[in-house]
Amino acid sequence: MTAPSGNAVSDARLTIRPVRTEDYDDVRRITRDAYLEAGYFADEAHPYVAVLSDIEHRAQHAEVWVAERGGAVVGSVALTFAGQRYTDIAVEGELEFRMLAVDPAIQRAGVGRTMVERIVEHARTLPGIEAVSLTSGSDMVRAHRLYESMGFIRVPERDWEVPNEDILLWVFRLPL
Repeated sequence: MTAPSGNAVSDARLTIRPVRTEDYDDVRRITRDAYLEAGYFADEAHPYVAVLSDIEHRAQHAEVWVAERGGAVVGSVALTFAGQRYTDIAVEGELEFRMLAVDPAIQRAGVGRTMVERIVEHARTLPGIEAVSLTSGSDMVRAHRLYESMGFIRVPERDWEVPNEDILLWVFRLPL
């Protein structure tokens, strides 16, 4: 099942669909809380927390999906392609996903995995897309285990550091 723009895809427990404006507050809270509770930033004052919280800007410049369970938004992710404003590392032929976040209250329940599965399924339907790529902080160990268990491969020659920060971002890629 794929979730192309404008359509929702659902299984018995989870619906993956495009974000709606009424979801913005939930997406903002979930994304911010997921990164903060995982310890990636000391507090909300870190400049990247403002970027994570700016769902309005993200939705203007990327395709944003949410995961919904029982009528509540429980996760979100941004999809982008080479040359687009929210793209960090995608090259031609790659779909990149960014800012995958699951509500900390239900993490480890398979929501993140289901979202990545849907992204991969969607990528396989897109003409010219040969791989899915992403970056992940070098300290995001739980995320790394998820991606590697799904067949993503580290591409260290594409790793990069955030300018003016001491944050190394690892690149993962899944050939389709």
